[in-house]
Amino acid sequence: MSEEPTPAEGSNPDPRADAESDTDADDLTHTTDEGDVQMVDVGDKPDSERRAVAAGEIRLQSSTIEAIRDDQIGKGDVLATARVGAIQAVKHTWETIPMCHQIPITNVDTDFELDEDRVELEVAVETTGKTGCEMEALEGVTTGLNVVWDMVKAVEKDDDGQYPETGIENVRVVTKEKHQK
Repeated sequence: MSEEPTPAEGSNPDPRADAESDTDADDLTHTTDEGDVQMVDVGDKPDSERRAVAAGEIRLQSSTIEAIRDDQIGKGDVLATARVGAIQAVKHTWETIPMCHQIPITNVDTDFELDEDRVELEVAVETTGKTGCEMEALEGVTTGLNVVWDMVKAVEKDDDGQYPETGIENVRVVTKEKHQK
């Protein structure tokens, strides 16, 4: 009977890692029996109405939030531009996430909220098809927030050209729904 190695001897103390290491390769749908990466075959799955909502936020200086509210950012309307960027990202997710299927997007809703020190973005994506749309919602959020950063970077920089108060945070899938047709 051998002892389990201590963390100092090279085992991973993270309990999630143990759960992951117990997963058989057969359970991993993005790999072949040989361990090669593959796209999942969804051809036999029935079409379903699907909806996913993702959210995230970008932390900004309060003066930047006020400039956004007052439409005083030199590059233009920050939220309108970020909305277009989010929608474009949703439509092109299959081109940037290697194993994503190209899916028919039937609707995209974006909702921005300006707080005292952050912009929050929620992106809802709808499709009718064989696979979900949570990656599209996540891509919409991250790109939308990156567009906000790009639009406000001139006023967010400190004297050294750095962004000590700026950060994209808390990106997550809020909900995922599937309804049989």
